[in-house]
Amino acid sequence: MKVYYLKTGLLTILLTVSISSFISAQKFVEVVNNFSKKKITYITMDDGSEIKGNIKDLDAKKGLIEKIKILDADGKKLKITPDDINYMYVAPTAVSKLGSTIDLMKDASRWEDTDLDKDIINKGYVYLEKSDVRIRKKTRTLMVQLLNPSFSSKIKVYNDPITGETASVGIGGVKLAGGLAKSYFVKKAGEKVAFELKKKNYDEEFKLIFSDCPALIEKYGDNPKWADLEKHVIEYSQCK
Repeated sequence: MKVYYLKTGLLTILLTVSISSFISAQKFVEVVNNFSKKKITYITMDDGSEIKGNIKDLDAKKGLIEKIKILDADGKKLKITPDDINYMYVAPTAVSKLGSTIDLMKDASRWEDTDLDKDIINKGYVYLEKSDVRIRKKTRTLMVQLLNPSFSSKIKVYNDPITGETASVGIGGVKLAGGLAKSYFVKKAGEKVAFELKKKNYDEEFKLIFSDCPALIEKYGDNPKWADLEKHVIEYSQCK
């Protein structure tokens, strides 16, 4: 019997370590605000056509991309606005500085079944997509960065370039969001419009967002901490 209990205890420890390692390996990626001119950018348009090329210039206002000038594979100069883009993969400048982002993407077995191109993201690219976003009583269409690409099948968390603590978008050195953002855009599977989730409202919003995962509500519902949002989203993605 002692052997049995020893094995059971050991198994529990191994499972705990395994789960902890899994969770620690999955994190929100850093918000990237400056993109490389040297590495290929991959853009998929609303009509399904694809553009591959090098960014020559990028116009942005208050963290929002307004226009991209790109030199495509045929040497043609194109001007593209987010209105016509469905999604895009863009490399940050100085990729070596984004080690934490790359490391958590290396093991493909940790990925959920998403439609994102793992191979491209594994190279250090960030993924941005067009989404309708509800801000207060207005709905806007924005190009936003997905922060949880490896565990986004149930819920997507985007950076909030409008009210979040992000640097200006551009071409040049890497500027990463410092500290904990004050807000994000969140969109659950099956929903068409993301909503703005603010730190000051998290206590009220927590149970609404994760209502279909009773275990998560029971575990954190009495005192959900904004600093644990990443953990909540990870555990929600694993909720049966």
